[in-house]
Amino acid sequence: MFYKGSRYEKVADYKFRRHDGSRVLLKKKRRLPKSRSQLIHTVQEGERTDLLAHRYYRDPLKFWKLADGNSEMKPEDLLQEPGTQILVAPNDPE
Repeated sequence: MFYKGSRYEKVADYKFRRHDGSRVLLKKKRRLPKSRSQLIHTVQEGERTDLLAHRYYRDPLKFWKLADGNSEMKPEDLLQEPGTQILVAPNDPE
């Protein structure tokens, strides 16, 4: 269900029982790691999270690490305002 390297790949499953008795398989809530970000990036007009992830992590699929480093749910929200400074989380293994 999740691609290799996804931030949810190693999160445990949770079985939820609906009111009609059917079961749904969900993922448990993922805990955000404490950010140790020391690198700051100033957002430029037209930037994209996948391109920043490629620049800093050499993997465009790690765009979610940018959100984690800034406690954002949606990575694209980080780039809304040019000039905003965002933290770049370290490329630690998950």
